[in-house]
Amino acid sequence: MNYRHAFHAGNFADVLKHMVLARVIAHLRQKPAAFRVIDTHAGAGLTALTGPEATRTGEWRDGIGRLLSASLAPDARELLGPYLETVASFNPVGILVAYPGSPLLAQDWLRSQDRLVACELEPAAASSLARCLAGDPRSRAVAIDGWRALTAYVPPKERRGVVLIDPPFETPGEFARLAADVAAAHRKWPTGIYLLWYPIKSPRDTQHFLKKIMRLGVPKILRAELTVAAASEGNRLFGSGLLVINPPWTLERELGILLPAVSLALRRTPAGGFNLGWLVHEK
Repeated sequence: MNYRHAFHAGNFADVLKHMVLARVIAHLRQKPAAFRVIDTHAGAGLTALTGPEATRTGEWRDGIGRLLSASLAPDARELLGPYLETVASFNPVGILVAYPGSPLLAQDWLRSQDRLVACELEPAAASSLARCLAGDPRSRAVAIDGWRALTAYVPPKERRGVVLIDPPFETPGEFARLAADVAAAHRKWPTGIYLLWYPIKSPRDTQHFLKKIMRLGVPKILRAELTVAAASEGNRLFGSGLLVINPPWTLERELGILLPAVSLALRRTPAGGFNLGWLVHEK
């Protein structure tokens, strides 16, 4: 998967990833104790939707663009509130011109006692990320390989928090590496919340990956997927998934409200849909 995030910023995959991140952080904020957000593949921070990459694909128009203009039920709109309000704060004139990536979204939801570590290795993206987070003592940009960061920064001293793992999937073997490295991180910090993003291009490859995850011995994994069309020839992206290890107890119910609403707003054909359920749930 040849992936440069500026081409895809604000698309349906970002919407799924970021609305779930928003709900997880909302849950963490309910207790006064500090938490930490670790973003292993953070990207550049902020994408100009008027820039050449985003303009060329226009993927944001069928993602965040559609969602902002959609007619949503009150319960879904309330749950999406923190996410949509932060996106709107980067677009003060009411016209979408920029999309904040996961580190800027998370930064906006931190309290004074909370911390963010955002990791990015690619030099241009790392420089942009550092500029975006500069001046905030709660947030730190680190030029480090995201796979190395996954095990290097857990467990955090706060002992509460979430790890977002959003690799580019541009080299062979990243599905296998995601499974192996998450297993290593979970052994070090078994009580942490982990969000594992994955593309859905080949149903067979997706099932093979999920079987690898199921064999890790991790006891609680919630699966949420969003598809916008039917599977197509050519191995093209038609869906996006998130695995949530140690999900907050409210998340399954919240996604039961959000996924139907967002699926209806973002699907490109009637074949689009969603999937929500436990990949592993050992009581």
